[in-house]
Amino acid sequence: MARDRAARPEAKPPRLFFAFDVSDAAKDAVERVVAEHRSRVPARWTGRSGWHVTVKFLGRTWPRLVPEVEAAAAAAASASRRFGTSLDALGVFPSAKRARVVWVGLKDPDRRFGSVAADLDRALEDYFVPERRPVTPHLTVARLNPPRDLGEFDSDLVGTPVDAEPFDVDRLVLYRSHLSPAGARYEAIGSWPLGA
Repeated sequence: MARDRAARPEAKPPRLFFAFDVSDAAKDAVERVVAEHRSRVPARWTGRSGWHVTVKFLGRTWPRLVPEVEAAAAAAASASRRFGTSLDALGVFPSAKRARVVWVGLKDPDRRFGSVAADLDRALEDYFVPERRPVTPHLTVARLNPPRDLGEFDSDLVGTPVDAEPFDVDRLVLYRSHLSPAGARYEAIGSWPLGA
């Protein structure tokens, strides 16, 4: 008996999100700092291929909506101009007592990441739920399930500085995430230069 076509993985709408990439030098700095904490904290640590600044998660997206998504990306990117940022320090969501995510923050004094996210939200509000929380630009470096009290393992983690040269943010990227038991793999399927 033939498999039901709708049950095939390729029949499922892809999981999409918008993000900004960071420089290789920044990723090198993250690797150096994370190495000091990796053995202490019982978490699922992510790799550098997954380090990007997510500004809008779309989730499962029907192919018929992709043109709308691409048009929103082009508009949001052209309305912004390239800007500089740098890494800040290690942090956790939601708190050190119930850590679920370990992250590296990025400096954003002019809230440029949030501005692009707001433009995407407005352009796509007819199709996707706008984000209610303010954007906290970060790279996710580990996930804890269930949440744990970091004081039991690594009380020095939160606030550890991550020093790296500043870098420019110049391109908005549309990613597709491929989920598997081995972890997520991210595929860039479109990009738009800022200010173009």
